[in-house]
Amino acid sequence: MEQDKKYQMMETQNKIKLFLVDDDAVFLKSLEIDFLQHADFEIETYATGELCIENLANKPDVIILDYHLDGIDKNAMNGLETLDRIKKSDTSIPVVMLSSQDKIDVAINCMHHKATDYVVKSETAFMRLQQIITKVFHYQKIEKQLNWYMDRM
Repeated sequence: MEQDKKYQMMETQNKIKLFLVDDDAVFLKSLEIDFLQHADFEIETYATGELCIENLANKPDVIILDYHLDGIDKNAMNGLETLDRIKKSDTSIPVVMLSSQDKIDVAINCMHHKATDYVVKSETAFMRLQQIITKVFHYQKIEKQLNWYMDRM
């Protein structure tokens, strides 16, 4: 019994912890199911930016964040405000903005707020998100290797 608990803890520690933040419950559930079916993630979902911020102590590896976030509460923090608060708390957390708006000025604005990337909600959004997460971890691995070499010089 004790051995099973240790194994589960080790297994959970090796998974990528992913926060999904979107006020569209159907889209949020669909995205969660896609990630659970296609990869080994530990997923936490939130309907508001406030809930995401409250749970940052859970140390997400990546956050996928909706741009608007005002479907449940018109006075709720929008995606950019949430992004700013996340980056203020921990600049190293990669945040991918997600929106139904296919406008270049929205994407540029997200990048100015230090988003890692911007994805338009579509049939291909999940595949694009998978590619971005793969790139993020590839670059983090390269950065760690580079830092390791630099420390030894």
